[in-house]
Amino acid sequence: MSFVSPSLHRLAEPSSLEGLPLSSTQDDAPRALRGEVVVELAMRHAGTRAVTLRYELQGPVGAPVVFVAGGISAHRHLTASHVFPENGWLNDLVGAGRALDPAQRQLLAFDFIGADGRLDAPIDSADQADAIAKLLGALGIARLEAFVGYSYGALVGLQFAARHPERVKKLIAVSGAHRAHPYAAAWRALQRRAVTLGQLQCADAQGLSLARQFAMLSYRTPEEFGERFDTAPEIVNGRVRVAAEDYLDAAGAQYVARTPVTAYVRLSESIDLHRVDPADIRVPTLVVAVEGDRLVPLSDSVALVEGLGTLGQLRVLRSPYGHDAFLKETDRIDSILTSALRAAGDLA
Repeated sequence: MSFVSPSLHRLAEPSSLEGLPLSSTQDDAPRALRGEVVVELAMRHAGTRAVTLRYELQGPVGAPVVFVAGGISAHRHLTASHVFPENGWLNDLVGAGRALDPAQRQLLAFDFIGADGRLDAPIDSADQADAIAKLLGALGIARLEAFVGYSYGALVGLQFAARHPERVKKLIAVSGAHRAHPYAAAWRALQRRAVTLGQLQCADAQGLSLARQFAMLSYRTPEEFGERFDTAPEIVNGRVRVAAEDYLDAAGAQYVARTPVTAYVRLSESIDLHRVDPADIRVPTLVVAVEGDRLVPLSDSVALVEGLGTLGQLRVLRSPYGHDAFLKETDRIDSILTSALRAAGDLA
């Protein structure tokens, strides 16, 4: 079992901790806190950089620790708590009675390096994994009960298991594989070109919005769009407007409001830089694949599990939500996590 050291609350200057009164002790510490740790990180493609790791930790001190990471749009805030009441990006999968129950486990997450848009350099998924290892060291966490990664978080988890196997009992990788599939990489390259075109026209927001709209098509499936948007197009101001355009426009606008352009470009590139040899992963790994995922084909998930040998297991879901199934099929994903984390608790 892993423990958070009592020294956790003394790691940062008072200004870099939120949700924790300065007079608190371990006994009366709140169940949720945020902090920052500055580390020197030797990056694969960008030399050694000083990076700030912004994290959030929920759960009782002394409970097993699970690290949770999502797609490139995810961040350190998983779910609402009494300390940080705003909704998180994983609200429907974290809570009482769920596998990720902050009353039973400590849930740790961080903002990916580069997510604030201040690091304009190539970022590898291995850099994220090494940053997490440094964060665990700073927080006094010797070993994770599990690493749960979705989408880009699954790529980072695979790198973490390969590079720091002594720091985690089990990896659960949902909608992520050992490489960026060439079809998906080509799709993302076009999205980045949309951003570049926007920048050339001094219209960064429009370029980023269009890139996000392209991305939404890759996250979902023709089946879902067929059910949701099977209505006749309209003619608006002499132009044909199809049923899905309002949805896509809204998705683009929401993304632009919260995402720096540089962060999007560098984290999108990071997906395409990702590659890890499954044979290098020496941690029990559950791979959860979605049939119909246009970004992570089932064949890649099968190849990953075959490469893992006896350490790999595969679960396959069929869902109209494609790559985004982990955000929509919450009960099914929770059932898989419950079984996997129960097994992780049985590991030495």
